[in-house]
Amino acid sequence: MNRVVFAAAHVAAHSHTAVDWENTLRFRHYLWSLGLGVAEAMDTAQRGMGLDWVGAAELIHRSAKEAASVGGRIACGVGTDQLHAADSVQTVLDAYREQLDVVEDVGAQPVLMASRQLAGLAARAEDYHHVYGTLLGQVSRPAILHWLGPMFDPALSGYWGSTDLDAATAVFLDVVRANADRVDGVKISLLDADREVALRRALPAGVRCYTGDDFHYPELIAGDEHGYSDALLGVFDPLAAVAARALTASSAAEFRQVLDPTVELARHVFEAPTRYYKTGVVFLAWLAGHQDRFVLLEGLERARTREHLLRCHELAEQLDLFDDPDLAAARARTL
Repeated sequence: MNRVVFAAAHVAAHSHTAVDWENTLRFRHYLWSLGLGVAEAMDTAQRGMGLDWVGAAELIHRSAKEAASVGGRIACGVGTDQLHAADSVQTVLDAYREQLDVVEDVGAQPVLMASRQLAGLAARAEDYHHVYGTLLGQVSRPAILHWLGPMFDPALSGYWGSTDLDAATAVFLDVVRANADRVDGVKISLLDADREVALRRALPAGVRCYTGDDFHYPELIAGDEHGYSDALLGVFDPLAAVAARALTASSAAEFRQVLDPTVELARHVFEAPTRYYKTGVVFLAWLAGHQDRFVLLEGLERARTREHLLRCHELAEQLDLFDDPDLAAARARTL
């Protein structure tokens, strides 16, 4: 399965305000050792829910240095979350440029994430063309464009200028087509497999579609007679070992046989409100022994119920995800 696959990696924490750098970076080495890429400083995996731009910039610098030491693939999120408020589209553009400079300086591939501030200010399709066209005009290597749906972040409702998804898709595709030589791919996080397939078929030749659909990823990555999706997925954080095994498959059918059984766990972790999925991701990382504490920045370990988390453990256990199932069970019992 010749696919480019990134896991949107979580951040380990010492406390509600302090990152556990040792375990955070160790987990990235674990992902690289499996042959997966790391998507760093991404939206709901980290940003806007506990990690501010100062912390994200430090994470980008540290992770890029570690990636270079082992030849690991890394892509880093570029957003506008350093702005508390924005009074103009130009202010948003300047914020994007500040973050893009940081990502480019460390040699990582940029992921141009959707901006809450742009969503609140952009009144016309031309605003999106101006912002994205300007940014893509200055990248030193092809970037990934990310369309994050409102199920992940309600503040992004109406992105690309319309709450009508057909109209928004048309603007999005126009932006990609106008800048195709500077776009490596697009990441689609709408949890709508049919829409992703239609959009994937409409992309210019050479532009990848990275699925961000944590509900339908096996079928989208496996593809059909017209093509397939690569992947940039939050669910490939807890499922990293299974994903790596699936990618060694010799056929799409074998790939599906390995990955299809994981969908029930994925849909449980990402159930509404979807933006709190990382509580389950970090819980599973703690059960698996990748970190010492079940704690998230801003106290988001409390964003899911005890019953939800125990079901995460049960489903993961059924998938044989844990190298040390006794450790996982002992830690789960402490809930």
